[in-house]
Amino acid sequence: MATHQLGPLEAVIAGLTLHWSSGGTEGAVTRVKKIKRQLYGRAGFELLRKMILLQ
Repeated sequence: MATHQLGPLEAVIAGLTLHWSSGGTEGAVTRVKKIKRQLYGRAGFELLRKMILLQ
């Protein structure tokens, strides 16, 4: 359970002022989703794992 939750205004201010970004993580997730779409119905987990590690 969260001990402190930001209000809407505080969340917007934090988003605009903090030097933190989830861009790298979002890019990795997008890449994995693209690979999963390409391999859908064709391969198992092992091939998916290899494709992710090779790219």
